Amino acid sequence: MSSDKEKSIPISRHETSQIATSEPQIPPSSSKSKFSFLFTKEFASIFLLGQFLSLCCTGSIVIITALTINYNMSLPATLSCFMYTTLTLIYTPITIYKNGIHAYLRMLKNRGWKYFLLSFVDVEANYFGIKAYAYTSILSTILLDAWAIPICVILSIFFLHVKYHWSQYLGVLICMAGIGVLIEGDFQSGKDMYYAVDPIKGDILCLISATFFGISNVVEEYYVRKRPAYEVLGQMGLWGMIISGIHVAILERSELPNAVWTGPTIGLVISFVVVTIVTYMGVPFLFRLSSATFFNLSFLTSDFYSLIFSWFLFKTVMHVLYPLAAVCTILGLLVFYIYPAAQPTIECEGDSIEQVVSDEETAATNMSEPVVRALNRSL
Repeated sequence: MSSDKEKSIPISRHETSQIATSEPQIPPSSSKSKFSFLFTKEFASIFLLGQFLSLCCTGSIVIITALTINYNMSLPATLSCFMYTTLTLIYTPITIYKNGIHAYLRMLKNRGWKYFLLSFVDVEANYFGIKAYAYTSILSTILLDAWAIPICVILSIFFLHVKYHWSQYLGVLICMAGIGVLIEGDFQSGKDMYYAVDPIKGDILCLISATFFGISNVVEEYYVRKRPAYEVLGQMGLWGMIISGIHVAILERSELPNAVWTGPTIGLVISFVVVTIVTYMGVPFLFRLSSATFFNLSFLTSDFYSLIFSWFLFKTVMHVLYPLAAVCTILGLLVFYIYPAAQPTIECEGDSIEQVVSDEETAATNMSEPVVRALNRSL
C-alpha cells in the first residue's frame, strides 16, 4: 500500500472534484462478451490480490488464536497499537519526504481531523470484533460479520454514487449463500454453534464491529482514490497509534504487566504485526482496482482458509460441505465481475511537493510583477 501510481486507477486529475457517477459498462449480449472480463489480466490481478489479503486475514486470526489458547495472552489493543505504530514509522517519513515538512503540517491542519475520524472507526472495528468472540457464539460471529457487506453496498451507492448492475447484486447473494453452506457444515460436523457466555452483548459488539468495518472500508476507499496511499496509511497509523494507545492505558494496563514475553510469544506478536501491515499495504491496491464491496466479499473465503489451517495444524476433520462453501464464495466473486464493476470517479488531488512549490512560485511571481513594472518605469 508506492501504491499511488498504479496505471489502472480510474482517477483523473483534470476532472471535477466532485464524485462522478460511474455506470457499469454493459457489453453486447453474447455469452462470450459477457464473460470476457473474467479472462483478463486485470480481473486476475483483482481476484488474486483479494485472496492474498484474505489469506493474510486468516493468518492474523490464527496468530491471535495461538496467543490466546497456547499462551493465555489476550491483548487486542496492545497488538493493534504495535501494528499502528509500525504503520506510522513506515509511512509518515515517506509522506514528509515526498511532500516536505511544511506541506505535511498543512495537511495535518486541514485534513487531520478527517483521518482521525477514519482511524477511530477502524480501531474500534478491530477492538469490538475481537471482544465479540469472548461473548457470542460462532454462529453469530459468522452471520453478523457479514453485515459489513450490505453496509459497504449501501454506503457505496449513497456516498460514492456507485450504480451496481444486477449481476453485482447476484454475486453478493451467492457469496452470502456460501456462508449458509459453511454454517450447515458446522452443524453436521457436530460443532457447538450456539454456546455463548453473553449472546446479547456479543451480538451487539459484533454488529457494531461489522458496521464500523463497512464504514471504514468505504471511507478509506474514497481517500485512497483521492489522496496518495502513503498519506492515508501514514495518517491511519498515526491516529490509530494514539487511539489504541489510549485503549491500552485504560483497558489493558492491569493485564499488560502480567503478560509473559517469551521467545515464542514475541515471535507470534512480530508475525501478527507483519501480516497485518501487509494487509494494510495491499488494501489501497484492491480499493483502487476494485471496491470496498469486493474487498469484503473476498474476505468471506478467510473462513475456509481458517479451516484449512486447522486441518493442517490441529488435525481438525473437514466436512464435505466446507469446500462447497468456498466454491460458492468464489462463484459469487466471478458473478460479481461478469460485467466490469461500477467504480466512482474521484479526482486525485496533488500528492507531491512539486505542486506546492509550483503554487508558491506562481504566487510569488504574481506578487513580484507590480514591483518589476515599477522598477522598469523608474529606469
